[in-house]
Amino acid sequence: MAIRNVLIVDDSKTELLHLTEMLQKMGFSVRTADNAEEAFRRLADEKPDLILMDVVMPGQNGFQLTRTISRNPEFAEVPIIICSSKNQETDRVWGLRQGAKDYITKPVDMAQLKAKISALK
Repeated sequence: MAIRNVLIVDDSKTELLHLTEMLQKMGFSVRTADNAEEAFRRLADEKPDLILMDVVMPGQNGFQLTRTISRNPEFAEVPIIICSSKNQETDRVWGLRQGAKDYITKPVDMAQLKAKISALK
């Protein structure tokens, strides 16, 4: 599956802007959401080809949202890459157990992100 449309879920406006610019430079179409509720609205509007998911957010956190999305038959095939400042191995393992396909730590390196996206294709 070709990845063209990316949904970024992050409560930091700075991080949303940074990741959006990075992904657009790589040629992706980007939409954003700053919490779980908005992410579900975006999913309902248009299913993305990839989700970049922050972990630490108010309300439902990224681990919970990843689990919810990956267990929903309508969205289960949409790959999720967790993109978090949580850099412990236990966080990475937990994220993958929730249904994420990969895990990347902030600050995000453009080359590393591009490699992780390419590995999903």
